[in-house]
This record gives sequence, C-alpha cells and structure tokens, in this order.
Amino acid sequence: MGMRTRFHTALMMLALVMAPGGTARGGDDGHERARRALEAGEARPLVEILEAVRGQLGGEVVGVELDREHGRYVYEFKVVTPAGRLSEVHVDALSAEILKREDD
Repeated sequence: MGMRTRFHTALMMLALVMAPGGTARGGDDGHERARRALEAGEARPLVEILEAVRGQLGGEVVGVELDREHGRYVYEFKVVTPAGRLSEVHVDALSAEILKREDD
C-alpha cells in the first residue's frame, strides 16, 4: 500500500474515532477521550497502532472506536474479511497487542 493511501486511511480512521457522538458515552465525545488518553500516555496514536497491526487484522478496516475496557484503552476495529464477513478486532491502544477477535 502506498504512503498516500495509508495516509488517507489513517485520516479516515482518525475521523471515525474523533467523530462527535460516534463513540460518545455519558456526554463525552470520542475526540476528547482520545485526546485525554494520548496526553496521559495511556494510548498511542491510531495511525501508529494501525501500522503495527494492519497485517494481522485479516481484512479491510471499515470502522474504529476507542473504548476503555478493564482499566485500559482499546481500539475496536471493524474489519471486512476477503470473504465479506464482518469481524471486530480489539487491540490494546498502548501496546498494539491484539486482545480478542469476534467474528459475526
């Protein structure tokens, strides 16, 4: 994948995470949550995590959310596999470790 395509994909993913209401919980929007997590050193930027795990996701990323699970931040990637199935891949937002995979 070319640098330009990766850049556009990263921008799209960032927009999805930071879209107001897209990941809102309790009056908090995704943008503010992501900013606070980055500033506190509890998460790495989405583009870094995406670069680290892209080859392990098993398909094309079509959505992403940043959530707090079990005391840590987790990126939840929605992935469409080459067979057209949707899966959700949970990735630790600090270490880039794949925590779990759920296939629909």
